[in-house]
Amino acid sequence: MQTILPEELKKRLDAGDKPILLDVREPWEFSICKIEGSVNISMSETEKLINELNANDEIVAICHHGVRSFQVCNYLEDNGFTKVLNLDGGIDSWAKTIDTDMAQY
Repeated sequence: MQTILPEELKKRLDAGDKPILLDVREPWEFSICKIEGSVNISMSETEKLINELNANDEIVAICHHGVRSFQVCNYLEDNGFTKVLNLDGGIDSWAKTIDTDMAQY
């Protein structure tokens, strides 16, 4: 599994790249802050992860600090997903380096 730094993801998004931004946090966390365009499927919804995502799409997994998304990346790769990236440092790092006006928790 590969990781992506917030700065690299921001550059790619600004350039028009459109990976699936998969936020695996709980809905209450997602309601506090999120990267625009993210899809929220919590890591506890394993069937939904497999059934609603396309194994051929590039997916950037996001959580609070990068631990849960790391686990989801491993799970997806174990189930045939080949283009999975983990956002290094999670939404916390994104809020501190990219979107400093974003709510933090």
